[in-house]
Amino acid sequence: MSTLNNAFADHPISLTAPSGIDRAAHHRLDEAWLAAAWSHPKTRVFVVSGGQVLIDDTPDGRTELVMTPAFEAPVTETHRYFLGTDADGVSYFALQKDSLPGRMDQSARPAGLREAGLLLSPRDAGLMVHAVALENWQRLHRFCSRCGERTVIAAAGHVRRCQACGAEHYPRTDPAVIMLVTDEEDRALLGRQVHWPEGRFSTLAGFVEPGESIEQAVAREVFEEAGVTVGEVEYVASQPWPFPSSLMLGFFARATSAEITVDGEEIHEARWFSREDLAAAFESGEVLPPYGISIASRLIELWYGKPLPKPGDTA
Repeated sequence: MSTLNNAFADHPISLTAPSGIDRAAHHRLDEAWLAAAWSHPKTRVFVVSGGQVLIDDTPDGRTELVMTPAFEAPVTETHRYFLGTDADGVSYFALQKDSLPGRMDQSARPAGLREAGLLLSPRDAGLMVHAVALENWQRLHRFCSRCGERTVIAAAGHVRRCQACGAEHYPRTDPAVIMLVTDEEDRALLGRQVHWPEGRFSTLAGFVEPGESIEQAVAREVFEEAGVTVGEVEYVASQPWPFPSSLMLGFFARATSAEITVDGEEIHEARWFSREDLAAAFESGEVLPPYGISIASRLIELWYGKPLPKPGDTA
């Protein structure tokens, strides 16, 4: 499905632009091919640790992942993840380490996805998303959920196998819904979570529960968090969200009631905004837009009709 309509085709959702990387999953079990790819001089490698990588600013104003040839990469016995190849035949690997390596020139800096995802090229952002998601899953699933024995890495980082009972375990992705709710006056429902700074508003969101459709999840989450009932639900776009292991499914939803009753646990405050209300609130500083990396900002933009202001801008 398309991630955005034509009005924002040149401003795609963060972490969703085509990366140009073929994940080449058919090579993950081919140890001879992987060994040859690792030793090839064109192969590029980067380290991931605790959800962070090293990034560096180039003289021409770009920001890049710090990558090295395989022969310059830090040594690791098992935590080497094959991420794919590009059209030029370059293979990419990530190494999971306990800490990021130092840099002799001191110009590189560590960064997580919330910062780097807005700065990196689609290729580098796509590689980082893949690596961060694998690293988190690997760190949290070292033991077999069936028998409790330690598991080992297989399939170039994409499987963990239990040598005791033979079970295979795969990376999990938790589906979550995120929705911009509008009422019959075409006002948007935005809320502020209890741990957010004063004035930070965004769309409502929540996880899909077992045995529940995504449409049911949208309706349940909106009612639980804001006390508003919804009817029609329309899918818009998705976004990988490895914080730590989610896939955000974005929707528009039409409210069938308008009275707001926040739950007080997840949502501290929720309000209906017209476009004029929101523009005035941005300009006065009363409302801060959601973080730019999130699909929430794109959902709001589609309704708002133009990009949301950035820090220092006005609506």
